[in-house]
Amino acid sequence: MNATHIQQGRQGQEGWRWTAPRPQSHTGWIGTAFAVLMVVVVLHWSASGAQMSWGELANGLPQIADFAARSFPPDWSVLPRLWAPALETVQIAIWGTLLSVILALPLSFIAASNLHSWHWLRRITRQFLNVVRSINELILALVFVSAVGLGPFPGVLALALHGMGMLGKFFAENIEEIDNGPLEALRSAGASQLQVIVFGVVPQAITAWIGVVLYRFEVNLRSATVLGMVGAGGLGFELVSSLKLFRYQETATCIVVITVMVIAADMVSNLLRQRIQRGAHH
Repeated sequence: MNATHIQQGRQGQEGWRWTAPRPQSHTGWIGTAFAVLMVVVVLHWSASGAQMSWGELANGLPQIADFAARSFPPDWSVLPRLWAPALETVQIAIWGTLLSVILALPLSFIAASNLHSWHWLRRITRQFLNVVRSINELILALVFVSAVGLGPFPGVLALALHGMGMLGKFFAENIEEIDNGPLEALRSAGASQLQVIVFGVVPQAITAWIGVVLYRFEVNLRSATVLGMVGAGGLGFELVSSLKLFRYQETATCIVVITVMVIAADMVSNLLRQRIQRGAHH
């Protein structure tokens, strides 16, 4: 075996690496075994708390089959009635995403640790985003329904507020991962903070931001269908109404329409992401 084969073998071995270094002593192996044991204990504890029971699931399969049988075939005659709620769901997702971007961008600049030295302000902003992000969209929708009444507007507000917390976190993390060289060069040249953001931060982070926004739109489209269950309009309202009236075939039609919408949004989003990535490489 010549030196070339040996080098290729070493390169092949180096291609397979653990994300953490392997233990080099008995103490290290004991620590690893203890960590694995703790993971197993935590999984068992969480399974007990979640009352996971595969037996109950198996016993409930006939009920699931009965529901599926009652839902088949879907009632396609209600499709003309679902076009307006479907469009309303898309409109809720669009405006919920747009408002969340508008709200998240300025907060992300404050929450990023490499743009300013006001660490107390950054920590407060981070915690604010954590609090907003921790509240489920359904709860926010219920609050806004009580404030502005039934309709799609509460759904828009709920998605915008929750999305602000999510996008603010992602935007800030993307800013912290960019190359600080251009930022330092702009500061050395006497650029203002706004100029540093416009000419140093945005060109480096815009590609990642667009990808995150497109993914957030997909999430909002799915969430918008659920928000209708609490009176926030869209297909969710039709879905809940058909369930309450035991019109399972109409329920199946609503589910099919929702699935088609999500698949279409995913395809468009993937196409746009691919074009953005190709443009970024060029």
